[in-house]
Amino acid sequence: MRADARKNHDQLLAVASEAIAEQGVDVSMRDIARRAGVGLATLLRHFPTREALLDALLRTSFEELTAKADVLETSSSPEGALASWLHDCVTWTTTYRGVTVLMAAAIEDPESALHASCVTLRAAGARLLARAQAAGTARGDLDGTDLFALIAALAWLGDQPSLAPRADRLFEVVASAILTSTRSVGIETAP
Repeated sequence: MRADARKNHDQLLAVASEAIAEQGVDVSMRDIARRAGVGLATLLRHFPTREALLDALLRTSFEELTAKADVLETSSSPEGALASWLHDCVTWTTTYRGVTVLMAAAIEDPESALHASCVTLRAAGARLLARAQAAGTARGDLDGTDLFALIAALAWLGDQPSLAPRADRLFEVVASAILTSTRSVGIETAP
């Protein structure tokens, strides 16, 4: 990629990140282009669809969460690894309002630009869940799809202004229901 094209690409991602954090995933592509100081055609040349833009924006975060699962799998207790990863996923999904709706749809649609990233993220969580289940510290009647759905539900709570103050407490309730070895998961949550 030429230097000017790379600069536009990176600028578009930075602006899109801010715009989506402020307005949610339905922010206008035209507004993103305007904020970035480029024409809509330039934005569409780099990212022909909203999903392509979101995939490029979210892929790094998905890869980081997947890598974190790999590290936790070997460095933490099974229940600690699962609780920590679950907390990080929920925290991350609240960064971009509305992203969980897209993720839930993308995981079921192999044609979606987000599909592969969502499947990989779900698999990482499923591995941590299976490890905790094998250790007898997580409910045996859950699978990776259930865990992915719980992340989406908890993130949705954070998107609701009237429920957001309860999100940390409800995370603890849900995590304690998943983990059988303890009543409190002991994750410090951000204020």
